Amino acid sequence: MRIFVLGSGGRESALVWGLARSSSADELIAMPGNPGIARHAETIQGDPVDVGAVVTEARRLKPDLVVVGPEAPLVAGVGDALRGEGFSVFGPDAAAARIEGSKAYCKELMDDASIGTAGWEAFETVDGAIVKLDEFGPPYVVKADGLAAGKGVVVTSDRDEAIEAVRERLSGERFGDAGRTVVIEEFLDGEEVSLIAFSDGSNLVACEPAQDYKRVSDGDRGPNTGGMGSYSPVPACPPGLADDIVESVIRPMVRATAGREAPFVGALYAGLALTSRGPRVVEFNARFGDPETQALIPRLDSDLAEVCAACAAGSIEGYELTWSSDACVSVVLASGGYPGAHATGRQISGLDEVEADPRVQVFHAGTAIDGDRLLTAGGRVLAVSALGEDYGRARARAYEAADRIRFEGKHLRRDIALKAQDASEEVG
Repeated sequence: MRIFVLGSGGRESALVWGLARSSSADELIAMPGNPGIARHAETIQGDPVDVGAVVTEARRLKPDLVVVGPEAPLVAGVGDALRGEGFSVFGPDAAAARIEGSKAYCKELMDDASIGTAGWEAFETVDGAIVKLDEFGPPYVVKADGLAAGKGVVVTSDRDEAIEAVRERLSGERFGDAGRTVVIEEFLDGEEVSLIAFSDGSNLVACEPAQDYKRVSDGDRGPNTGGMGSYSPVPACPPGLADDIVESVIRPMVRATAGREAPFVGALYAGLALTSRGPRVVEFNARFGDPETQALIPRLDSDLAEVCAACAAGSIEGYELTWSSDACVSVVLASGGYPGAHATGRQISGLDEVEADPRVQVFHAGTAIDGDRLLTAGGRVLAVSALGEDYGRARARAYEAADRIRFEGKHLRRDIALKAQDASEEVG
């Protein structure tokens, strides 16, 4: 197959690496890609959110399959446009992607489908939102309704900070139209877990669970980010519980979108809190998670291109995924100051010695090439993923590799998968 991949982040870097390992993938082209992606695929310039430009390139390339990585092109309707041209697409149409494009819409869909989630209400005025904040009490949860690149959520015990988050979003100054409506939710206690399923619009096959780390600093301190690391599998979500979540959460959402004449084709992401009342949905996304993908794809033994093509063709029923028994730990290396203001253009070194280990993969997120120099070009720069027979060995490999990579201002969390390691050692 000739496969056309849209996107340029760490998730797409992992997806392209996984597709390159697929026996059914003969040629990979990415738009726009990044220096890491360019090691496995031809890269071409262009904005994946520019639907017309994507269609033009697809007409020229004539791919057998288009894999859409990020959410913004999906919400913009790139899937609709490509399918309208007769292309096979892994990624939902705009109507199905609305589960991520509007948090209020997704909440309504969950309520209609009796999918367990937090209490919530949407507001377009500050006063109404404040009343709801006080009704729920701390910790306060404030979400921009639309797409905000993983930075639209504030969770805080400080009432003044929560009110300021409401004002900031509704003003439109930071998030534009994405914040014109805010969703106020009750706080969900319990450990979080991500469960992603491949869906062909009617049927699905689930990945093994992963867990990501949203706060910027150790101990879940500091502001929310797009994700500072991840690992898989997750001791807190054993196979029986994961199966229950598929049946009570993910399958009902597939039915709900199909019932609204918006069948979901692609990677359906459920972010959950394992509360004292049982699993509750924190969010649904319309694509693979980032950074969960960087921990899942190294463990996937199945042919990734084959399963994506089966989804696009509506033929995933009966498919079974196979997984490595190893744990994978993925540590994000970020620019100092992220998720706030941060410098770019810092030279990166140490990758060659790190990548000599076949059990370590470095996925690029925010990098650029200047001559023969690799430079930082974003908030999240790299994700260092390592396999190990257990969490301890996977963590040791990941952090040893992360410490060998150098750039000015490098920031990382030191506690990725630490609880999983501790839990497994207690059991052992």
